[in-house]
Amino acid sequence: MPLPRDFVVGTSTAAYQIEGGVEAGGRGRSIWDDFCDRPGAIRDGSSGATACDSHRRWDEDVALLQGLGVDAYRFSIAWPRIQPTGSGPVNAAAGLDFYDRAVDALCEAGVAPFATLYHWDLPSALQAKGGWMVRETAERFGEYAAVVADRLADRVAMWMPVNEPVVVTIFGHAVGIHAPGEVRGFEALGAAHHLLLGHGLATRALRASGARAVGTANNHTPVRAASDADEDVAAAALYDTIHNRAFAEPILLGEYPNGMGEGMPGPVAEDLAVISEPLDAYGVNYYNPTKVGAPGSPAVTAALATGSRDEVPFEMPEGIPFALVPVEADERTAFGWPVVPEGLTELLVQLRDQYGDALPPVYVTESGCSTDDVVEDGQVHDEARIRYLDTHLDAVAEAIDAGVDVRGHFVWSLLDNFEWAEGYTQRFGLVRVEFDDGQTRTPKDSYAWLRERITQIRQGLG
Repeated sequence: MPLPRDFVVGTSTAAYQIEGGVEAGGRGRSIWDDFCDRPGAIRDGSSGATACDSHRRWDEDVALLQGLGVDAYRFSIAWPRIQPTGSGPVNAAAGLDFYDRAVDALCEAGVAPFATLYHWDLPSALQAKGGWMVRETAERFGEYAAVVADRLADRVAMWMPVNEPVVVTIFGHAVGIHAPGEVRGFEALGAAHHLLLGHGLATRALRASGARAVGTANNHTPVRAASDADEDVAAAALYDTIHNRAFAEPILLGEYPNGMGEGMPGPVAEDLAVISEPLDAYGVNYYNPTKVGAPGSPAVTAALATGSRDEVPFEMPEGIPFALVPVEADERTAFGWPVVPEGLTELLVQLRDQYGDALPPVYVTESGCSTDDVVEDGQVHDEARIRYLDTHLDAVAEAIDAGVDVRGHFVWSLLDNFEWAEGYTQRFGLVRVEFDDGQTRTPKDSYAWLRERITQIRQGLG
């Protein structure tokens, strides 16, 4: 089933994962610099200090984008590069000027810039004051958005203020496997509210600076119960509320689901009016479905006894009333994540059915997989990634055929990069990066495949 000829195909990256240059030009420290310093926090003991060296090799990466033939590039702007302490003086020469040149290079190459303002690199100075657990961080984020927009709004095609606030909340503040490494359980929902408020304040600042379009980049997952037992169904419904609805509904409907707003900090009603500023697009990051049950239920016990715990993204702290169990799949990524393309169709149709006219046009702002690539005679073979991309683009086409207004799809990722807590042990890129050999780049088989698929889409065949 072909995608529309004007369907936007792009790739995505994040500043801390690719830029390197963490001490260049007066950049301040971020919570990920601090987290990487913790013994045992990163699987291979690495950091994003050098990463792909894109801070110095931006033009080379733009040439790769141009050669790929993508319509757009979703990248993130490093807050500590713009405001080293998260507020106050602006690092214009080495911060704003860098992104000014970066956006110009994209525009000159015919690649539309899609800019994310926060992809997890909170300035350390703000974390020392409480980070996303305090309201001040959301207010500083709105100010930072205004600074960046004042310089770049005339050329950026689409803005996404906050990337995956649910992952920041759960991984960073509830279970502690990402920066800042806090284990707060349900208390972490305070961070969720301030991340959403930051999104709303940034949206207002972007609009005031003449931004062309503002969207989101929310991580979503279809949630399935571990069994038909009432306890497992209830646990799955609670997880769906926390992972999906608690981040979609404040933005789309101006309200929290199931009375969650009563436990949120601040003047919630006033904040929701800010959070629900109208958007031009709704970004969906999709990787796989999630299966959930009640801790200790027969279905959960059986699933954890037969499946590998490596196939579960994370374990909940003691006292949390749901447990994650492996999702059955014929194929898994190198990360152990299940490959379920029909879950993307399911998710997109579900969002349309749940939110109707409140749902703006949708972009899949991230979807991709890590693979065990084979390097032979200077070529990089990644057939598993080609299968993944092929089936997931087809899944989007099926959602469009079902009436969902999906405008584009961004592959994660352009480059192999620093994969957060996994360090350099997982490769998601269309382009291989030799981290131990000068960050040299080699386009993989998937790069050539996607280039051909884009050509087919433009011809009405893809």
